Amino acid sequence: MHFLLIHQSFATPNEPGGTRHFELGRGVVEQGHQFTVIASGVSYLTGTSVGDEVKSSDENVEGVRIIRAFTPPTFRGNFAGRLVSFIGFALSSFIKAMSIGRVDVVIGTSPPMFQAVSAWLISVLRRRPLLLEVRDLWPEFIIDMGVLRNRLMIGVSRWLESFLYSRATHIIVNSPAYVDYLTRKGVAAEKITLLANGVDPTMFDPTANGNGIRPRFALEGKFVVVYAGAMGPANHLDLLVEAADELRSDAGIRFLIVGDGKERKRLEEAAESRELDNIMFVGAQPKREMQSFLAAGDACVAVLQNIRMFRMTYPNKVFDYMAAGRPVVLAIDGVIREVVEKAGAGIYADPGDARALAEAVRFLAGHSDERTLMGLRGRSYVVEYFNRAKQSKQFVDLLQKIAAAG
Repeated sequence: MHFLLIHQSFATPNEPGGTRHFELGRGVVEQGHQFTVIASGVSYLTGTSVGDEVKSSDENVEGVRIIRAFTPPTFRGNFAGRLVSFIGFALSSFIKAMSIGRVDVVIGTSPPMFQAVSAWLISVLRRRPLLLEVRDLWPEFIIDMGVLRNRLMIGVSRWLESFLYSRATHIIVNSPAYVDYLTRKGVAAEKITLLANGVDPTMFDPTANGNGIRPRFALEGKFVVVYAGAMGPANHLDLLVEAADELRSDAGIRFLIVGDGKERKRLEEAAESRELDNIMFVGAQPKREMQSFLAAGDACVAVLQNIRMFRMTYPNKVFDYMAAGRPVVLAIDGVIREVVEKAGAGIYADPGDARALAEAVRFLAGHSDERTLMGLRGRSYVVEYFNRAKQSKQFVDLLQKIAAAG
């Protein structure tokens, strides 16, 4: 069978970013099927072309076929610029998708919703089933964050959300809280499958010590706290700058920020204005390199804005941290807190409280035995319950079921 995914921010291990869809697609191929992705030629993290990695617009990475569609390079601009980027990709991905061979299931993913609209239209014209993936609750996230305030736009966005839910043959979600959200929206429970965010544990070595990274950034002998991921408004990385300020007198503690995004320049300027030498920004790194950067950490940190909707999320980075065998400092409440606490894999700090986060870091810095146990417990937990190899089999079973019914 042949399955088609429309995904603007798709990333391979050669690029920075989350690789959930690449890993699932690779699992599809390993089970004897074809998996094609229409993706952007512009990195959603860095805003730059992936042309150095991609030698043509049609490539094959470990069996996954990737076709790059034109995307206006305005993703990291203002709200209007982001809309231009989203709509531009939706149009170009539609054109690309209509020129490839037969497919058995079309997969759309949201956010942004515009690429999911493209997937829906392709499924209609090709008369194939549509599997809709809900990765974040758009538009509710941006409404809660105060990004979308116009009543007309909110109404249109919510209508579009409901339209896609009703038109999808089936829906997958990556957090258990999203199941409840969709059923409250009137989506039948039997139409929803939970395929949680997770991790490929083979990508990380919990026994690694990061010696290849520490000398590059003068981190020998330091207690290193790593943040790895996007640097946008939702990620609330001001909290890390404030925590670094709280810890400026602790000469042995360093924050290492690995990632990129719209907020990076402002955050670097904020750290510089406070004359902080205990926090450094090293830019986005290919996913293949993340095992070395996480290994260089003694602990890893995850933060998000303290809004109601973010309590429903399963951030990918937390599962990477746990697979790397590193204790998690978690400044996010809700369902991901339940995972970390059930696993005994880290310390919770109240979201938005820089002092609480700093105290959690101090505790871990002074308790090496407890750090080690947290890391081991986290690794064991994700191998058992959030293992991408197991999820890939579930994904293929679902795709085959949808294809057969369609």
